[in-house]
Amino acid sequence: MKMRHGAGAFVAKTSRQHPSLRLLIIDDDPARASAVEASLAQANFTVLAVIPTGSGLLHQMAQQEPDVVIVALDSPDRDVLESLSIASAHNARPVVMFSGSGDQRFIADAIRAGVTAYQAEDISPRRVQAAIDVAIAQFSAFNAIRQELDDTRRQLSERKQVEKAKGMLMSIHNVTEDEAFNTLRKLAMDKHKTLGETARDVIAILDKSRHPGDNND
Repeated sequence: MKMRHGAGAFVAKTSRQHPSLRLLIIDDDPARASAVEASLAQANFTVLAVIPTGSGLLHQMAQQEPDVVIVALDSPDRDVLESLSIASAHNARPVVMFSGSGDQRFIADAIRAGVTAYQAEDISPRRVQAAIDVAIAQFSAFNAIRQELDDTRRQLSERKQVEKAKGMLMSIHNVTEDEAFNTLRKLAMDKHKTLGETARDVIAILDKSRHPGDNND
């Protein structure tokens, strides 16, 4: 079951609602990894692979395309965090990290690298499913906030473009602010474009008309 829709997008579902989640596990303790894998398989999760170190993490994530990544290393190093950071930048997904380290600086670095649920304890079959739920919930909440921020930035950018286009129309064509805005709105409706897109087009046209020699060879 695919739960991603492009980089960073993830449906807000818990593991109990979707037990067929595809998991990639990084664990340097073979016996522990085997117990966790068996527990997850019994709960109808799909364990794509279990790898003992973070050295092949990027390759495995690209090849396997897991829904959730679980990292359980006794001594996770900076290479693991770097790999997670690169993966998060290109195709983010929930990441659970189990580590005995309670170092606040390392935890902060892990979160910045893309870890969505940090557990300062060893992994165990009993704890892992709840941790997956936390990772999915926090990942979804983060994406919702990021989407809101992106929408706000886009709206602010479009507003600036509209204000600039209005100012240019008012200056060049000696019209009022209302007349300039109505011109932009009519152009947007006629061309089936957003007001921001229309404003950018108008700015480009008016800039070219004011500096006709700029495009000459």
